[in-house]
Amino acid sequence: MVIAVENDAPEPTLDGGPLTGRAGSERTCIVNRRAGPPDGLIRFVLGPDDMVVPDLKARLPGRGAWVTATRAAVGEAVRRKLFARAFKTQVAGPADLPALVDQLLEAQALASLSLANKAGAVVAGFSKVEAALAGDTAAGLIHASDASDDGVRKLGQVLRRIFGDEPDTLPRVTTFTSLQLDLALGRMNVIHAALLAGGPSENALARCTALEVYRTGDVTGGQPSAAVNEPKHRISRTQLPGAGPEPNDR
Repeated sequence: MVIAVENDAPEPTLDGGPLTGRAGSERTCIVNRRAGPPDGLIRFVLGPDDMVVPDLKARLPGRGAWVTATRAAVGEAVRRKLFARAFKTQVAGPADLPALVDQLLEAQALASLSLANKAGAVVAGFSKVEAALAGDTAAGLIHASDASDDGVRKLGQVLRRIFGDEPDTLPRVTTFTSLQLDLALGRMNVIHAALLAGGPSENALARCTALEVYRTGDVTGGQPSAAVNEPKHRISRTQLPGAGPEPNDR
């Protein structure tokens, strides 16, 4: 799909490249023209054959255009041909750029859950999740999107016992099906899980939040502000125990 240039709006601005700008610098969304921290935006660059390429890690070479990290904003940039205006050339784009970004964010979120699991930061199964909540070691709660209402309600009661009138204080992830969680965590029949406090869980929550915000513009529970671009936190190989996953006790 070729996106032509329009000439009836102010010119969107590009950054100077992936390594430009200092800590605390801002980027301007080409859709709403608002400046803000890059953590809340997605960077796009021109790839081979002038193809618009999402750069979620903000590391690809060349000058980049930034868009507010929601599906609606990316769709608006395509509809209004703002990438062509920003790059000052005719550009080619995927048939459905918003859907491509969604797929990339989803893959990134699932990969972060897998890394957290390998780092020993995930417990699964109703009783283990309940114990993590009661022991105040849980940084976030995961429900499969196809979980039964009864199981979600029971864990909600546990949250209310702990947090009182503010059960939404704990971040919650409800985006993925049980099958997706099975594959990400290397376990069978994952319905409920908990992320334990620590860097790997913070990374996973940020990635999952970024996906939810992209899709809905909102978050479930008390999730932290998410950076779409990959955070500085890294998990070293020494943090990845070789032991296999423990069985679920649903």
